[in-house]
Amino acid sequence: MKPHLFPPRMKQLGARRSATMAVLDVGTSKIACIIARLTPVGDGSPRGRTHRARVLGIGHQRSRGVKAGQIVDMEEVESALRRTVDAAERMARSQIDAIIVTASGGRLASQHFAAKTRVVSGAVAPSDVHRVLEASAAHVMERGRVVMHSLPTGFSLDGTPGIREPAGMVGGELGVDLHVASCDQAAMRNLLVAVERCHLGIEAAAAAPYVAGLAVLEADEAELGAIVIDMGAGVTSLAVFAGGALAHVDAVTLGGNHITMDIARGLDCRLSDAERLKTLYGAAISSPSDDRETIAFDHVGDSGEHPAHAPKSHLVRIIRPRVEETLEFLRDRLAASGFSAHAGRRVVLTGGACMLTGLPEAARRILGGQVRVGRPAGIDGLPESARSPAFAAAVGLLVYPQFAGREYFEPRREAETRGTGTNGYISRVGQWLRDSF
Repeated sequence: MKPHLFPPRMKQLGARRSATMAVLDVGTSKIACIIARLTPVGDGSPRGRTHRARVLGIGHQRSRGVKAGQIVDMEEVESALRRTVDAAERMARSQIDAIIVTASGGRLASQHFAAKTRVVSGAVAPSDVHRVLEASAAHVMERGRVVMHSLPTGFSLDGTPGIREPAGMVGGELGVDLHVASCDQAAMRNLLVAVERCHLGIEAAAAAPYVAGLAVLEADEAELGAIVIDMGAGVTSLAVFAGGALAHVDAVTLGGNHITMDIARGLDCRLSDAERLKTLYGAAISSPSDDRETIAFDHVGDSGEHPAHAPKSHLVRIIRPRVEETLEFLRDRLAASGFSAHAGRRVVLTGGACMLTGLPEAARRILGGQVRVGRPAGIDGLPESARSPAFAAAVGLLVYPQFAGREYFEPRREAETRGTGTNGYISRVGQWLRDSF
């Protein structure tokens, strides 16, 4: 694949280095920007992190021009981005010129590659590790796809798997398994164009379920195995963590907005009323009191003088099939991938749509295992309103620079993205975009 088809790359933030970072989460229902200061914390930091983040400024706006995680109206998106970034800059009392962004649309998917090489000197040298990684990365990506993350999930030496750092070990044959997460090139390109139109450089782009997992998972959960399900308004994506690393990503274009549309159609009510009913009274499981509770709403076209009424049980009967459909899709996709066994029967739900009453119980019944709702933690100065599952991906972007060094890309591709920025590694996105068209 040509180097210019790859989005910007980021090097891991040095363990002794401080930096000011700006992150941007572009979702179907919400756009959030956070500016934070990252400072080293030394050994023994919580959740395996090398830095502690303190929020300096935060801004969020209702998303416009985005559908199913993909941009459908560039002007609307640009306007919403400008307002969001401006709010964060005013709160932080500083101006930013580069940002890290999430990608939730674009049909996230995973591929896995393996390679082996002979160890020349008997002991594994850094050059041997480089050669086997380069061999595993020399794959042919499907046309129209771009690589977001390229992570070695494990090395083997003379057929012995499970080796994390082979350098210095003695053996004759070194192998590696490489996990590559990709998305649609068009979706990524339009996202970067929208950010560039706001006169912002792009330091890196990260998959939403991956960074959400970095924000909500304990270090032991990532080691033992867990599925992070990020339930957004337009897309529900998942990330499988095993052995402390990202092992698999996937997504389905079903989310909270689909539930809202079902309610609007089922009750013949306005979309604003449907969203209100979902938020205040919606549930994924029924309860004995549902038939006794009544909800009020206006039919489409009515003046509002004589609201309609229906039992809450009717609302639950509309919501429940869509929630079950989404979870069953994820279950089947996960089973087909072969990574369900890596998850350790542990599910962590994030995203705004996961706050629906009874959703953890529905997920436990369909997916099995332990289920909990994950909220971002370990970030200083985070407002109470942002300590919600809806902000997991945005907060996870602040953690991502600490883990970016685990990824591997061919040196010639890295050379194209080297430049200057808050972490000394801001890409030449303008050239990348010009070459892509």
